[in-house]
Amino acid sequence: MSNDVVILTEAAALHIKEMMKHNEEEGAFLRVSVKGGGCSGLSYGMGFEHELNPADKQFEQYGIKVVVDQESEPILKGTKIDYKESMMGGGFTIDNPNAIASCGCGSSFRTATAAGTPEEC
Repeated sequence: MSNDVVILTEAAALHIKEMMKHNEEEGAFLRVSVKGGGCSGLSYGMGFEHELNPADKQFEQYGIKVVVDQESEPILKGTKIDYKESMMGGGFTIDNPNAIASCGCGSSFRTATAAGTPEEC
């Protein structure tokens, strides 16, 4: 069992690499985080970054350097990030085994230990 906090699928990694190339962000870190908000209390964040914080957990998957901050780590542990194409377009899917409730839009959630700050949808 790896000690990576989140698991990228190959499809997600390929799409992230395309996004990095398109946005001229090759060599950047992919930061995956959790922040307060959303109708269930917490929401996910993903973005490119060039600076690390001393407490960041860092690991690599499919050649992508992923970082997670210390506060997000226990909430994201075991989360799988995939990318799916459909007739309506494509998008990332996030499967977090720690989420005990999520909203209909799928981008907001809460865990048993972290409720966040719910907002209107």
